[in-house]
Amino acid sequence: MAHTIRVGTRGSQLALWQANWVKSELESRHADLDVELVIIKTKGDKILDAPLARVGGKGLFVKEIEDQLIDGQIDVAIHSMKDMPADIPDGLCIGAVPVRENPCDVLISKNKTPLDGLKPHAVVGTSSLRRAAQLIHLRPDLAIVSLRGNLDTRIRKLESGDMDAIVVAAAGVLRLGLGSHISQYLTAEHMLPAVGQGALCIEIRENDPLTATRIQPLNHEATRITVLGERAFLNRLEGGCQVPIAAFGQIENATFILDGLVASLDGKQMIRKRASGPALSAGSIGVELAETLLAQGADRILKELKDHADSVNG
Repeated sequence: MAHTIRVGTRGSQLALWQANWVKSELESRHADLDVELVIIKTKGDKILDAPLARVGGKGLFVKEIEDQLIDGQIDVAIHSMKDMPADIPDGLCIGAVPVRENPCDVLISKNKTPLDGLKPHAVVGTSSLRRAAQLIHLRPDLAIVSLRGNLDTRIRKLESGDMDAIVVAAAGVLRLGLGSHISQYLTAEHMLPAVGQGALCIEIRENDPLTATRIQPLNHEATRITVLGERAFLNRLEGGCQVPIAAFGQIENATFILDGLVASLDGKQMIRKRASGPALSAGSIGVELAETLLAQGADRILKELKDHADSVNG
């Protein structure tokens, strides 16, 4: 007899691609399973006319989905890992982390112009304070504007509007088959990505061993270790959408290498360091790197950012 599993997801084109990928992977592995997608509108989906940082911190795209998971209305929640707050609600856990797509950011520009080829005072759109701070650090002459909306909407705004370029995550562009729009991959040397960027989070209830068993084959252990190391860094810094924090981990020959960054909003202050150690200690390496940044001035930057956010939000 077929068993139905309900998967909660946002309704954006990219979110549905991700949820349908999980659905097909589960159904191909479990012949007795019917996967039903449940589309849930989050706060971040409802407020499209304000910058993310002004709307609130992390959790804008996950809370309503997590609420339904806690209430038992869905069995699995699918998120982009970079949208996940550092703290996960009691009773929930990260059940699986599939293999990561390209974690970089990409530049999409008119006439395929690379970043260093953009004219002085070129207008670049991004929804992310992290991207904005690093862009200004690289090119102080650029004009950064806030850009919200689904990926296809952002590309359309670039083509029809006054912007010269936009910066978005490579993963979404590639998953939606829009790679031909990419003008330049911004490698980690140019721009450190968001924590968990390019990875999916398959979230479940802690007291649901049957679902845990079913989704386990989708887990990619190297990606999971890497992402949990990045998240430990974020958690120690108590970072949210209002803070330009970036981290990127890699595993090479059983060694976990983590680059982390904290920047001021204007990009003038930027603290970037690296830590490494055994892959199985990724979490403690993430905390250690955060402590290093805090000791070297990130604590002051974060306090200034918090004070600024409090004054803006009243």
